Amino acid sequence: MTRVAELPAGVADKVLLAQSTFRSVMDAMARPGTVQGIPAAAGAPAGVMRGTAAIALTLFDHDTPLWLDPLMSEASDVVKWLKFHTGAPVIADPSICSFALIGDARSLPGLDRFAFGSNEYPDRSTTVILQVESLTQGPTLELRGPGIDGTAVLQAAIQPADLFERLAINATLFPRGIDVVLVADNAIVAIPRTTRLVAKGD
Repeated sequence: MTRVAELPAGVADKVLLAQSTFRSVMDAMARPGTVQGIPAAAGAPAGVMRGTAAIALTLFDHDTPLWLDPLMSEASDVVKWLKFHTGAPVIADPSICSFALIGDARSLPGLDRFAFGSNEYPDRSTTVILQVESLTQGPTLELRGPGIDGTAVLQAAIQPADLFERLAINATLFPRGIDVVLVADNAIVAIPRTTRLVAKGD
């Protein structure tokens, strides 16, 4: 876990930020498809949403290899900020990363490039943090799976448009698989590997 001293200036209560963010992420994972508010971290560089920054400051550390998409990796301010505030090693090989930070969702690489974990250690997989346009407006998605009472309806502007079709690979990999956290400004939605798309509308 990131040390409190490493959190950026401008955060009124650093410990509260970390605790609140962690709770929001856990609530999102426990209730897939529901929109959760997340504390907004101040001081993030351009291209890093406030919710993404809060997640990074809370979950990234020197033991969590991090892969950045080209939009993020080519922005020196982003790389410097992440290294300084989290200590997470930025690596070039996505197949061994703990987290993948995607700033341009439309260019999300094939999921088979990331770590799926193993049957013995399914937690050694990649969590993809995907910045999207909106988690309250856009096409309607109906989801089903553990943590969902019946079905959950999510209305969101998500790129790539075939994200859930790509995530269907999780059904054949379980208990291995890819978990996704969608971020729009300071709101998040979690799509754990057990969540399935039931229907999709306009």
